[in-house]
Amino acid sequence: MKHTLQALLLSTALLAGPAAEAQKASAATTTAAAGSINVFPYPIQQKQLANGLNVVTVPFDSPGLASFFLVVRAGSRDEVEPGHTGFAHFFEHVMFRGTDKYSKEQYDEVLQSIGAAANANTSLDRTVYHMTGNARMLEKMFEVEADRFQNLKYAEHDFKAEAGAVKGEYTKNSASLYSQLNEKVADAAFDKHTYEHTTMGFFKDIVDMPNQYQYSLSFFDRFYRPEYTTLLVVGDVKSEEVNKLADKYFASWKRGTYTPNITPEPAQTAPRAVHIQNANFPPLVSLSYRGPAFSDRSKDLPALEVLTTMLFAENSPLYQQLVVKEQKVRFVGGSPNYTRDPYLMTIRASVVKPQDLSYVKDQITKALEEMKTKPVDAKRLADTKSALKYGFLMGLDSPDQVANALAQFIWLTGDVQSLNRFYAQYDQVTPADIQAVAQKYFVPESLTVGTIGPGATSGLQ
Repeated sequence: MKHTLQALLLSTALLAGPAAEAQKASAATTTAAAGSINVFPYPIQQKQLANGLNVVTVPFDSPGLASFFLVVRAGSRDEVEPGHTGFAHFFEHVMFRGTDKYSKEQYDEVLQSIGAAANANTSLDRTVYHMTGNARMLEKMFEVEADRFQNLKYAEHDFKAEAGAVKGEYTKNSASLYSQLNEKVADAAFDKHTYEHTTMGFFKDIVDMPNQYQYSLSFFDRFYRPEYTTLLVVGDVKSEEVNKLADKYFASWKRGTYTPNITPEPAQTAPRAVHIQNANFPPLVSLSYRGPAFSDRSKDLPALEVLTTMLFAENSPLYQQLVVKEQKVRFVGGSPNYTRDPYLMTIRASVVKPQDLSYVKDQITKALEEMKTKPVDAKRLADTKSALKYGFLMGLDSPDQVANALAQFIWLTGDVQSLNRFYAQYDQVTPADIQAVAQKYFVPESLTVGTIGPGATSGLQ
């Protein structure tokens, strides 16, 4: 509660204040400058080791607790060779297989002994490993994590077992028609870029994964290197202690030499469409437009976030029309994605009756067209920007939540201070900016339509 109040008080000043000034950095450590106005309410200390590993410390009032994150800037985006998708997600699994020093069972025993819980997750642009536990046992966290990141060892039969588990997870996820539609939309929207496949990968590659033991060793050797990694510690810690332990356990980690060659996606010149026939599933329409890559120097993403928030809020005219008055839609919503390269902004609507799919699509596109020509109300714009910042700040109430928020900006840019630069852009968004991004991104040529319905085709006009 104390952290929430601090965040609320700070955000009140932020919403009326100027944009944050750039942080001054020393060669070794950067800290939020005293007196500067930043959206992030806690001190950030950074140090880069000679091997390229970034070390970030955020002291946070959480007596006895610390969150330990390792953010690897390698996700499904980096799976560039044909036939080898799904390996970033595979390592989310196999990294818990153990080393010569700590077997899988011994690793689990160490976690129990320090009261820590560990897990990992993978997305398009990154893989994140995290644990939260006893801050007094911070050195043990460093020891076991440095060991597996530098000395991971798994036999071929263990590899095959984990590859089988990945296939099982894919099969389980594919039972969801939402997952199936997401996969089909990505495959249709992209021709060259690796965003064409989802984080899980193409099914044919997952089926063949048990035969790719040697390739898995190459993948680990490429990406599990200090220059791809940021070590982030948040909680009841001091930067001096964190930096000392980083030097002790990670300074000998060798840099790699690999840089993936990501093929840019050509401009889309005509709308595309995919459809899933299923008479026993609620009809659904999704509209996926090409969005921008993340940038903390541009107002485009903040303006798009504000636009979609206003367009689909429960008090918005579109929501009131489709959901409340006409009752043709169960839910409608969407927002831009934050990704390293241009990706998709997807709007989804669950439709009550399949014959209304075309009508609902037309009403959404009509509302988007109005955003291009009709300036939004200045007060509503200010209220929306305020709500978005408050929502972000109110989530910073535990060490793992703070670490999660910072990790997103680390994997997007490699620089934790990107968070402050990005949120400063919100203050600059004007009604004219809302119109500009609507005109720039919500164009028919960049649209991929996805539908679920009872017919063999979508039936859209």
